[in-house]
Amino acid sequence: MELRIQGLTKVYKGGVRALDDVSLTIPCGLYGLLGPNGAGKSTLMRTIATLQDPDSGSIRLGDLDVLRRKEEVRKTLGYLPQDFGVYPRVNAEDMLSHIALLKGIVKRKERKEAVHALLHRVNLWDHRRKLLTGFSGGMRQRFGIAQALIGSPELLIVDEPTAGLDPGERNRFYNLLAEIGENVIVILSTHIVQDVMELCSNMAIIHQGRVLFAGAPDRALEGIAGRIWQKSIQRDDVKEYTSRFPVISTKLSAGRPQIHVFADSSPEAGFVPVAPDLEDVFFASIAGLH
Repeated sequence: MELRIQGLTKVYKGGVRALDDVSLTIPCGLYGLLGPNGAGKSTLMRTIATLQDPDSGSIRLGDLDVLRRKEEVRKTLGYLPQDFGVYPRVNAEDMLSHIALLKGIVKRKERKEAVHALLHRVNLWDHRRKLLTGFSGGMRQRFGIAQALIGSPELLIVDEPTAGLDPGERNRFYNLLAEIGENVIVILSTHIVQDVMELCSNMAIIHQGRVLFAGAPDRALEGIAGRIWQKSIQRDDVKEYTSRFPVISTKLSAGRPQIHVFADSSPEAGFVPVAPDLEDVFFASIAGLH
């Protein structure tokens, strides 16, 4: 099973080109869709989830035409948007049971078994009778995954799932996604590079509606090997260096800016070569350097 996207284009009113001839082949497993805010990720996710139509292009899930057979697609789809609504005064077990009923699990015993299995899977069993309004950010995201998994989907879409989570909750969420991704297609849409680095064996970088890179993270790193140079500078010198060199990122290290420059050779004295990471790939791609 794979998801094949071909020539997808979407232009909103006012001429904003949210998707510009996007083509991707997404296999089973965890697939990272990486891009800054406003890159077109959410538009692509909503289109795959049959929530909006593109102006042109096609999407196929296996042999299923996603754009023409939406009801069939929705039976095999789990979707966790960045912001999802719940009834805050309902507990987790009752809410999941209600969603399962809406998804067509009408037999009470079957529905109860499915809900209990999901609560255990996302580690919310001990909180099943707690009102959703009292859930932490991480618990709420795990509940979101539980509702997206109702019906055993073949395709799971998660949009910015770890934004706002503390490190412990992020790790628990990573583990859960990795487990799910063993058997289904999981598209992880995010602007957080670490999410993709730690989870995904395949990825794409999207910016201004266009795919800048698609493939394995290791291949992306190979493409800029030997071309990332690092230097620690004074805070007042950042603007000067940015004007003189192709600076792709600036971080603080021990209170001083540490810049990464994309170049085939050392820009000047004081720069040292460093092994690139996925963040370097991300920023170099967005800057049009890679």
